[in-house]
Amino acid sequence: MATPPTSPSSSPSSSPDPSSAPSHRAKSRVTRRGLIGAAGAVAAGAVVTPAVMAATSSDDSSGSDGASGSDKPGTTKKAFPTTRSKAATGEQPVEAAFPIAYVGIRWNGSNSADGGALRLRDADGSEGAWKPLSKSGCTVANGGALLVPTGQASGYEVRSPDGATDVRSLALDTKQGAKREKAVPADTTRVRGVAYLSRAAWGADESLRFKEDGTENTPTAYYPFQTITVHHTVTANDDPDPAATVRAIYELHAITNDWGDIGYHFLIDAEGRIYEGRYSGDDGVPAHDADGKLVTAFHVGGFNSGNLGIALLGDLTSQGPSDAARESLTGLVRALTRLHGVDPTAQVTYTNPVNGTTKEVSEISGHRDWMDTECPGETMYAELDRLREAVSSSR
Repeated sequence: MATPPTSPSSSPSSSPDPSSAPSHRAKSRVTRRGLIGAAGAVAAGAVVTPAVMAATSSDDSSGSDGASGSDKPGTTKKAFPTTRSKAATGEQPVEAAFPIAYVGIRWNGSNSADGGALRLRDADGSEGAWKPLSKSGCTVANGGALLVPTGQASGYEVRSPDGATDVRSLALDTKQGAKREKAVPADTTRVRGVAYLSRAAWGADESLRFKEDGTENTPTAYYPFQTITVHHTVTANDDPDPAATVRAIYELHAITNDWGDIGYHFLIDAEGRIYEGRYSGDDGVPAHDADGKLVTAFHVGGFNSGNLGIALLGDLTSQGPSDAARESLTGLVRALTRLHGVDPTAQVTYTNPVNGTTKEVSEISGHRDWMDTECPGETMYAELDRLREAVSSSR
């Protein structure tokens, strides 16, 4: 999972305050970038071409999330479920008036998930067994931030990790809420030939990026590209509804973590579909502004500016990515390294453009290369050399 900013240098926002996060939802005042795109599955690892993207209007600022689904040139209407959530603190049992598809959990005071567990409750009141919280995410790096798939639970109970304080949780349903229409690009969106799903195409609710006064919670900031960092989300493998998982991660990051947006620049599911992550404006390629600078996201605390984050959905601790995900990751990284003219096998000195902090890393790194975390999982981390060589050999 992504890591929160640890200082003003890592993000344009102040330190997150998850306990008050749900209060800043408001209507979007900004029109999303119009891109030719598709809401359906994309071709993973498409052949790279010089084409970037054509522009068209995709969102309507009159809607509750900046896209009412109104007829617009180059778009089609698609309905997405409205996200439902219920926040809680401590270890008291939690019940929700909706089927709980995910539980987000955060805590302070402990750099480990040891001793932490989650127990689910069914609609008939029966309780399942306590299940340990995963140790494969970024808990060591950020004091606890996990998203646990829960099926359709009616309630749950959290057992705090050893030494943890200020435990907070969030019941989430991103699958069965009331439908809301969005204007979705009608044709396939591509970044230098590689197909991806735009934010509209996976159902991003743009209102989550805004405070009650209509200002962006974390205004976009752009810096020259330097490196790529690979993550895993520590969510379910063989995910039956990855777009719903992306929406859940978005809610957890934007609202609970109070980052104002999803922490990654791109996400990739097991079928090879690539999802546009952090909002980057109305022009340019996804994750960039019109001048080719990278928007600052929230995936490696203290080292975010100029660092592009790609997250593979699932837990890649004991298994690697699917062939489709691996192919899409290779194609996307190839396109991005070509776009920025960098050597994917190089060792580089990352320099934080805000405070001058430096770190020696690979041009393509794993989250654990930056800080003490298990991310992107033991098996995926062992594949990074393979990724670098695959990207380099096809250049």
